[in-house]
Amino acid sequence: MTKDDNVTTPPATALEPAPDTRRPGFLAELRDAVSFRAASLVVAVLAVQMGFVLSYIGAFHAPAPHRIPVAVVAPAQVSGQIVTRLNELSGEPVLARAAGSEQQARALVLDRTVDAAVLVDPRGTTDTLFVASAGGPAVSTAGQQIAEAIEHQQHRQVKVTDIRPPAASDGRGMSSFYLVLGWIVGGYLAAAVLGMAAGARPANLHRTVIRLGVLALYAIASGLGGAVIVDPVMGVLTGHLVQLWALGALTVFAAAATTVALQNLLGLLGVGVTVILFVVLGNPSAGGAYPGVLLPDFWRAIGPWLPPGAGTTAVRNTVYFAGHAVTQSLWVLAAYALLGAVAATITSALHHRRALA
Repeated sequence: MTKDDNVTTPPATALEPAPDTRRPGFLAELRDAVSFRAASLVVAVLAVQMGFVLSYIGAFHAPAPHRIPVAVVAPAQVSGQIVTRLNELSGEPVLARAAGSEQQARALVLDRTVDAAVLVDPRGTTDTLFVASAGGPAVSTAGQQIAEAIEHQQHRQVKVTDIRPPAASDGRGMSSFYLVLGWIVGGYLAAAVLGMAAGARPANLHRTVIRLGVLALYAIASGLGGAVIVDPVMGVLTGHLVQLWALGALTVFAAAATTVALQNLLGLLGVGVTVILFVVLGNPSAGGAYPGVLLPDFWRAIGPWLPPGAGTTAVRNTVYFAGHAVTQSLWVLAAYALLGAVAATITSALHHRRALA
C-alpha cells in the first residue's frame, strides 16, 4: 500500500450558495415594522385623540346656565308672578320654584334640592341670590349669570351671597374632582396592566375571579391612599376619612371591574373603549370644571351616569353637604362595580367554553 492510499478524499458535494447579506429594501422593512394590526391601532389612537379634543372643547367652549333649579322667596301676592317670569327668561337659564321663607330656601340649597335661591326684598330694589360654591367651582359664575338675567328682565339689583364656599385649602373646589379622577385612572390602569401582563382575556373563569379579587384589594388600598392624602396629609377635604375611603374603594373597583369586562369582551380594544368611556366622555361631563347645569345637553345628560360624575358628586356632597343627594351617585357606582364583575365572569366562562368546544 502506497503512501497515497492513506489519504482520505472527502465526498463530492454540491456547491452551497453563499448567504444573502444584502439588507432588505425600505418597503420590505416598512411592511415588517408597521403591520396591519399596528396601523389599525395607530388609527384607533388617532380617533380617540380627536374624540378627546372634540369632547372637551364641545363641553367647555361656551358654558351657559340651563334650567338651574332656583328657589324664590317673595311675598305671597307676587311670588307666583316672579316664579313665572323667571321660568320665562330667554334661554331658560333657571327652573324656579317658590319657597316659604329664607330658612327654607337656605335649607334647599344646602341639601342640594336647588342650586340657588332668590330672596326678594319687597321694600327695596336689591334682591339676594344665595349660592353654595362648594358644589362646583363655576356655581358662583352661574349665580352671577342668573343675577344678571334677573337684573336685565326685572330691572332690579341682585347681590350674590355664598352660603357654603369650599374650604380655604380646597382652592376653587376642584379637589373632589381631581381625587375621583385619580381613583378612576388608577382603577382602569390597574386592570389594564393585569390584562397586558397575563393576556387581555383570562384563560378561564378562575383566572377572572382571581383578577377581580386582586383588583378589589387594590381598590381598598387605593381608596384609603386617596382619603389619607386629602385629609390628614394635605388637609384639603377633612373630617370624612372613613366615608372617603369607602367611596374611593367603590369608585376604583367600579372602574376596574368595568375595564376587565370590556377586556374580556373586546380584548385589547376594550382598554380603548374604557378610555373613551371614562376619560373622553366621563371627565368633561363630571362637573369638575363646570357643573352640569352649565354644560351642553349631551354632556349634562350623561354626566351623572358615568363613574367620574357620580364619584365627584358623591365626594362633594359628602364633604360639604352632609351627605345629601348622594343616593343616585352611589347606585351608579355600585352598578358599574357589580355589573362589571358579573359581565367579566360571564364573558370569561363563555370564552373558555368556546375554546374547549
